[in-house]
Amino acid sequence: MDKENVTSKPNKKQGTGWLNVLVDYGPLVMFLLAYRHFAPAKPDAIAEVAAVVRGTIAFMAAALAAIAFSKWRMGRVSPMLWFSTAMIVGFGSLTIFFGDPTFVQIKPTIIYVVLGAALLAGWFKHKPLLKILLEAAFEGLSDEGWLKLSRNWGVFFLFLAMLNEVLRHLYNITNDSFETWLWAKFWVFMPLTFLFTFSQIPMLLKHGLGDDGVVEEEQNPPPVG
Repeated sequence: MDKENVTSKPNKKQGTGWLNVLVDYGPLVMFLLAYRHFAPAKPDAIAEVAAVVRGTIAFMAAALAAIAFSKWRMGRVSPMLWFSTAMIVGFGSLTIFFGDPTFVQIKPTIIYVVLGAALLAGWFKHKPLLKILLEAAFEGLSDEGWLKLSRNWGVFFLFLAMLNEVLRHLYNITNDSFETWLWAKFWVFMPLTFLFTFSQIPMLLKHGLGDDGVVEEEQNPPPVG
């Protein structure tokens, strides 16, 4: 009986990890698919904006569905998911109301700046805010480890904010390259986020991760917005 429980735990955690990925990145995939479906075959500013607006509607609907799915399947909604969904709905509404894709493109910048500034402010005051966002999921990690992790993610979020600003000025509706910016969310931001996440493992192990057992719940990188 005990043996069955031990062997079943990894499967459960692996499933939860994939569910987290689905919840975090599913809405972004829906945005891209909807935009590609409605995007004009030839350059057309009005049709391009309309495609972005329709993609934004799909993005907002998928984000709200992700919250419901997370509550249903995992029994909770993470603080990070609440925050990102609120930003998606808020800036998505502005995009639809004004018909201006700029609001969609600037949303990740604001998310990254707010998170980065909050984490660094917490680190400066010796309060590891990332521990709250991740719901203390790393079993055995010391307070010093949480502080360093918060500091590192704070700096990384600010880097992503600057990177998004560079990309949105290079690729947008005006120069007919909005789709390039969208794809950058998958081929630039996502790989960078996963690589950064894995780069933190040696530091986490050095500061007690796993000393009291395995990670309490498999965690994924924050959504790339």
